[in-house]
Amino acid sequence: MSAESDTQTTVGVESSIGWPVGGAVGGAVGALVFGALIWLFDPEVVSAAIPGIYGLDPTGVVGWGIHLAHGIVLGLIFGFLVTREPILGTLQMNPETESLSRTGITLRVVAAGFVFGLAVWALLPLLVLPVWLEAIGTEAAADFPTTAVESLIGHLLFGTVLGIAFALVTNLQPGAAETPLEG
Repeated sequence: MSAESDTQTTVGVESSIGWPVGGAVGGAVGALVFGALIWLFDPEVVSAAIPGIYGLDPTGVVGWGIHLAHGIVLGLIFGFLVTREPILGTLQMNPETESLSRTGITLRVVAAGFVFGLAVWALLPLLVLPVWLEAIGTEAAADFPTTAVESLIGHLLFGTVLGIAFALVTNLQPGAAETPLEG
């Protein structure tokens, strides 16, 4: 038998912790940094508008809790996506340009986080939120700053911090690892 038939190729992300924890931690840290930025510009967004999206009264730390939960869920989605073969293979490929070939997997995951933050901003507050608010008929979150520059910057910051934390928590391998097949 050849060595190829005795081994299987994994996606190259190995960690004793795993991508779900990396995604959850990265999402939580990213959400906290994003929330702090928004809090500096307009504390009412976190304390009143975010609970208002769900028809809740702005009491206590409800807005922060929801914002943190959003970050964790988005971090898990990022972790899942970035560890799938099509995306991870793209992140691991050896580009022909000299400047890109000098970047490591960590920097590429941080860049993927930045792009993910941009995608989240384009999809959730710009497309999904207006439809959601119309469907539930709430006026409490009508002043939510969906297209504000602070929202864009915050989502980009969220994605970047998510990528950094994910790369630090999850042991990313520079290439696909080969492990013996069991059985």
